Amino acid sequence: MLITSYNPDALGDTLIAVVAQDEDKQTSKQTGDVVVITGASGQLLGVNFYNVSKVLGEISARGQVFLDAEQVAKLNGALAAAGFAEQLEADATPKFVIGVVTEFVAHPDSDHLHVTQVDLGGYTKQIICGAPNAALGQHVVAALPGAMMPDGKIIWPGALRGVDSYGMLCSARELALPNAPQKRGILVLPDSVPAGTPFDFDKAASFLAK
Repeated sequence: MLITSYNPDALGDTLIAVVAQDEDKQTSKQTGDVVVITGASGQLLGVNFYNVSKVLGEISARGQVFLDAEQVAKLNGALAAAGFAEQLEADATPKFVIGVVTEFVAHPDSDHLHVTQVDLGGYTKQIICGAPNAALGQHVVAALPGAMMPDGKIIWPGALRGVDSYGMLCSARELALPNAPQKRGILVLPDSVPAGTPFDFDKAASFLAK
């Protein structure tokens, strides 16, 4: 997993690379313009690259940025030059994917949550959903672990009231789509959009056009 973001207005010329969820106990080590963050077990959690334009050139994107294998190789070169053994792995796997709700049952410890099984095109994941309009058979947008939401929140595997959940079913508002209703409720897509299709934010804007 590799999630990278760039917000020069707030952080200057710094690229944040996240590869695992934060831990309660973690350490950081800086050499030059590179900061490596590891967990208690030594697992790599993330890397901060200061003055990253010296490594990657100018970055025009803001917020989450998607790096190709060549760019990740350049970051790994910077890690090695700073004396770190850790390396990043490029990740081009779509994290916002169209799914079909194939099972929809009440959560055993909630009066409003539901446990859903979501077909993501060849494989199924369990996702807990509390949206009032969620129902069996819907075509929905699933944000999978490793997805960065438009507000900067990162989706991780977790549990809600003791039941495992592998992602989130998204509303138009959570996806920051134009003209999104400012109320609770997941975005329901036409049945013609097949499971496993990567979600296209640009095309989705037309769903809610006035």
